[in-house]
Amino acid sequence: MTPLLSLRGIGKSYGAVVAVRDVDLDVFAGEVVALCGDNGAGKSSLIKVISGAEDASSGTMHLRGVKVVFASPHDALAQGVATIYQDLALAPRLSIAQNVFMGSELTRTLGLPFLRVLDKRRMEAESRRYLAQLSVGVTDMRRPVERLSGGQRQAVAISRALRWNAEIIVMDEPTAALGVKETAQVLDLIRALKAGGRTILLISHNMRDVVALADRVVIMGAGRKYVDRPLGDLTADDLTHLIMAGNGRAG
Repeated sequence: MTPLLSLRGIGKSYGAVVAVRDVDLDVFAGEVVALCGDNGAGKSSLIKVISGAEDASSGTMHLRGVKVVFASPHDALAQGVATIYQDLALAPRLSIAQNVFMGSELTRTLGLPFLRVLDKRRMEAESRRYLAQLSVGVTDMRRPVERLSGGQRQAVAISRALRWNAEIIVMDEPTAALGVKETAQVLDLIRALKAGGRTILLISHNMRDVVALADRVVIMGAGRKYVDRPLGDLTADDLTHLIMAGNGRAG
């Protein structure tokens, strides 16, 4: 199979500091790939390259078999790669529909072809449809995001990625600071994305989440990738030991 996303020899340096060292990674369509490692392992820097937020210092990236260099996160999003960071980048006082269509608002003509206004009704209907795909039972698309639960806010951020028809969704610590009920809701959201054929790159320190969701686990340490294997029957404790072993090797 041709990987949906393929990295070869990716490196990222900040002056004299080398954050990512010669990383090869293939991600296939429909996979949930967990990217794990301790703080300072290089995960965030690698994700910034994948998302278009940073340029790689070395190496190449291919999307659907074609070499790509993303000029910005918006460029990556337009080509089907969405990144949802821990802070979600939502506007709390704006409505659900306004957040889903932020930067890509729908308009309609108002009598004259050159006179256009926001098509709020259509944006609300579309937003409701995206949330329904995720089995989220919120129907009032005018509700401000600040009045939603943590899990519901994740659903809004995911809906924005769906609005852009993203094939690959990078999720950075999606359950951080969430309670048990909200964490379960976010895990269900990710399962719904996988069931819908999306590809997920999941960055997480929560090994129980990784075991519950991932098809494959990639572990980094000191900027290098040193584990890349199917999850199989690995437990959360097994993953923790692999991370600790890698830390020892890196040191």
